Amino acid sequence: GFTGGYSETQLAPDVFRVYFRGNGHTSGERAQDFAMLRAADLCLQHSFTCFAVLDESNSSEAHSFTTAGQAYTTGSAYAYGNTATYSGYTTYTPGQTHTFYKPRAGLMIRGFATKPDGVFTFDAAFLQRSLKQKYKIQ
Repeated sequence: GFTGGYSETQLAPDVFRVYFRGNGHTSGERAQDFAMLRAADLCLQHSFTCFAVLDESNSSEAHSFTTAGQAYTTGSAYAYGNTATYSGYTTYTPGQTHTFYKPRAGLMIRGFATKPDGVFTFDAAFLQRSLKQKYKIQ
């Protein structure tokens, strides 16, 4: 939520690009895990038992905002006849700049109906269970 989430594009019958964008409260690890979870979900939806990662990208986008400064003035005024005096003091607190980072993770994957020889693959069902358990997802 709050401008985070995933998207995917099917590039061939067995090839997908999966992209996950986190929000300012998402760790880089979580962004990578959620991209992998979506890859596993896609493979299972398309009757693949496993997948290989063909390409991977991870990045982070910095955002910042600055709060407004605040001024407080206190003082006293004295009047005597036709004369008045004022004594005051102002305190200024400058605004603060807050920076946060939004991680991104991208994967290009190829799904396989059965595990191929000589290619490292992830077991989609195992990975899905493992990541759902880690993040307590039903």
